[in-house]
Amino acid sequence: ALLGAEEFGFATAPLVTLGCVMMRVCHLDTCPAGIATQNPVLRQRYRGSPDYVVAFFRLLAQEVREYLAALGFRTLGEAVGQVELLDVRRAVDHWKASGLDLAPLLHLPRVAGETSRRQATKQDHHLERALDNALIAAAAPALDDWTPVAAEFTVRNEHRSVGAMLGGEVVRRCGGDGLPPGTIDLTLRGTAGQSFGAFVPRGVTLRLLGDANDYIGKGLSGGRLVLRPDERAPFVAAAEGSGLGGAEDQIIGGNTALYGATSGEVFLRGRVGERFAVRNSGATAVVEGVGDHGCEYMTGGTVVVLGPTGRNFAAGMSGGMAYVFRLETRLVNRELVDLRPLTETELTRVRELVQTHAAQTDSAVARKLLACWVEASGEFTAIIPRDYQKVLDAIALAEDAGPPVVACLPRAGNVGVDHEG
Repeated sequence: ALLGAEEFGFATAPLVTLGCVMMRVCHLDTCPAGIATQNPVLRQRYRGSPDYVVAFFRLLAQEVREYLAALGFRTLGEAVGQVELLDVRRAVDHWKASGLDLAPLLHLPRVAGETSRRQATKQDHHLERALDNALIAAAAPALDDWTPVAAEFTVRNEHRSVGAMLGGEVVRRCGGDGLPPGTIDLTLRGTAGQSFGAFVPRGVTLRLLGDANDYIGKGLSGGRLVLRPDERAPFVAAAEGSGLGGAEDQIIGGNTALYGATSGEVFLRGRVGERFAVRNSGATAVVEGVGDHGCEYMTGGTVVVLGPTGRNFAAGMSGGMAYVFRLETRLVNRELVDLRPLTETELTRVRELVQTHAAQTDSAVARKLLACWVEASGEFTAIIPRDYQKVLDAIALAEDAGPPVVACLPRAGNVGVDHEG
């Protein structure tokens, strides 16, 4: 608070009051304290109580009151921004701080006497200027009576979360199921800011001719996103041998695309940054190259990578499927996943996705693969979580035996099932 903070996050300490023993296996569904698990046997071991958390925060609040009293403050709000009261000598003299200059961190700016050091007015996000207002206006026929609409706009990197307000309007008027696929089809030219297509629901298609920043398709909820370079880009129009490379060699999107997506489709003609499809639980994506940590903590959905991957691919991946063309196996984190050739059913599914990718983005890579599919199909590798494969095997066994599928599922693990695949 003395440094200026007005909000405070508490994570590990309250968790420990509930019985967490810091085993750091939250993603493995083997929590011995019965907290981070859906396993009914392990959940019986949970001994926590809300009263423990209440007691912890009461003790914490009492200690904060004692510190405030020692500093001469009546409330925590009065302490916000009073950086001159920090005693930093022991920190500055500590051997670990040798060479560090803390002056910028501890600087007290000169302001008028009546200027508050804490938040006095709420930030105006200028939502009335958001590009989504124009998108909503253009989509009015679809929102009113489901009449299909198409329109084109210019987008700039100052336009963030493009499509989120439109998606909210769709859900507000039409419910969580959204609209029929393709009812709202919007094309944008330029460079989109962060979170392009965030939370877009079913029935909305956003086509971006240009590129986008981080968090493309964050929380995608059934919509379709298509990203391709502008046709006027030099590397699109250049002849082979020009040295510029093709679109598949260029970056079209930033980091952390499809973060927490639950459903929908994304087609990207080009490469993206790190942590592609992190925590994806149901969306389908085709991309032509990803950075480090691709498919991290993924629990469902389908990802097809038609180009190179970075290191640590599939780290913490507990569900869903990834299919990578010419995979460098040394870059895969094999703690939870296995690698194997594709089945005939999977090859059919991947080919359909590549065909859709070619149709939506005019991808040169997709066209080349389809032209020699018999040879190319043998160079794909399937990456599948071991427990997820057990679930698929149980479903297949149940379907062959006849009884309801649910009765045959293992009673351990919180493994997502890719219903689309």
